[in-house]
Amino acid sequence: MKIAVGSDHVGYELKPTIIEYLKELGYEVKDFGTDSTKRTDYPIYGKKVGEVVANGEYDLGIIMCGTGVGISLAANKVPGIRAVVCSEPYSAKLSKQHNNTNILAFGSRVVGAELAKMIVKEWLDAKFIGGRHERRVDELGAIEDQNDKEFENIEYSQSNKYKD
Repeated sequence: MKIAVGSDHVGYELKPTIIEYLKELGYEVKDFGTDSTKRTDYPIYGKKVGEVVANGEYDLGIIMCGTGVGISLAANKVPGIRAVVCSEPYSAKLSKQHNNTNILAFGSRVVGAELAKMIVKEWLDAKFIGGRHERRVDELGAIEDQNDKEFENIEYSQSNKYKD
């Protein structure tokens, strides 16, 4: 499995720890920048990682900035991306199981290296469980495509398919 990693200048110091950890776990990793603590803009790196995950060059992405929020917002602007910001492992796990997230974000000012590793491990080990959650992921895609008719069809045709 190939994982794209990116950060802005604030996330830069945590990034090598995460890259090394991913390699220890056996993943192929590519760093999409930034390469220093010199001030830069998080949208650049959220977009870069989002694009290579969305187009299938990389299976998943992990991105970092100060809080994880800004860089995840940038990644989520790329069609096909479902980026989640997590500050603890449980949400990371459920985001993959229920929302089939393909990019994980966290903040280097929010989590330390060891907690970040725990978050990454839970997220990578989790699998999308489908079922009733698949309908919801499909609805997200329909919203993203700005295809309201498709969204309505999914919503109404599947509303009774899963009892939740």
